[in-house]
Amino acid sequence: MSSDGQATVFIDGEAGTTGLGIRERLGHLPVTLCSIDPARRKDADARREMMASVDVVVLCLPDAAAREAVAMADAMGDDAPRILDASTAFRTDPAWVYGFPEMDAAQPERIRRAARVSNPGCYPTGLVGLLRPLVKAGLVPDDYPITVNAVSGYSGGGRSMIEAHERDGGPAFELYGLGLGHKHIPEMKLYAGLAQLPLFVPSVGHFAQGMIVSVPLHLDLLPGTVSLADLHGVLAAHYAGSDRITVAEPCAKLVADALAGTDRMELRVHGNEELGQAVLTARLDNLGKGASGAAIQNLALMLGLEPPPPV
Repeated sequence: MSSDGQATVFIDGEAGTTGLGIRERLGHLPVTLCSIDPARRKDADARREMMASVDVVVLCLPDAAAREAVAMADAMGDDAPRILDASTAFRTDPAWVYGFPEMDAAQPERIRRAARVSNPGCYPTGLVGLLRPLVKAGLVPDDYPITVNAVSGYSGGGRSMIEAHERDGGPAFELYGLGLGHKHIPEMKLYAGLAQLPLFVPSVGHFAQGMIVSVPLHLDLLPGTVSLADLHGVLAAHYAGSDRITVAEPCAKLVADALAGTDRMELRVHGNEELGQAVLTARLDNLGKGASGAAIQNLALMLGLEPPPPV
């Protein structure tokens, strides 16, 4: 705790895209942000001293560096801080709590009590948000051959992609990860409750922030008789009362960056009953509910604070 009784937070990697977003949003929480002198930010002793002095460390680092930071914290024993990690390194680790509070009714309490919380990935936030309630309700079988198509703003690609798009204009649209081994796939499978890996095709558009995750379904391949209204109803019931996740009505078109700058997510069930086809969509800001906004929500829960209203 700081001298004024506020919880203390250290962002390791605060100069990165996610770190900057978290730092900006911390103004909505009654916490004290502690920082290392920029000249010593890679000094192991300085980082260790900082970790030992704060209540929570937020890691905004590449996977390998995040693992090193957690090993450093673990070596502190009883002096170790609680950790919220924004990397992919621990998202499927059973010793860590997954930081998607809306996933289940008990998830907020798990996050409150956890010493180690993994912040979800942006693409998995959309996919898990859409599919997990439907799989749990039995409307979508866990062995259904799931295909995930998604487009993100270029800010999700890190500094080099951001600079390329802002300096040279970048491509209008590009598919990537066509080797089908994207690092988010195990996270999607685990938390959506799937029995097999989804086929995931990500893409990037020439816009800074925003994201659409879409999942096509053949209604006649679902068990029994499942209607569009059934799918919508399960999602609406699951997220009833959420101030961040809205189950909206279907629409004729979706613009990917419509929620840029917000911490909200919109879920929809589109389809054609006569054709027996549906498309589930999740729209969010890859840097909001898909990253920094989710981190603030998790941080508030970890510190026993009321999460701030979504932007």
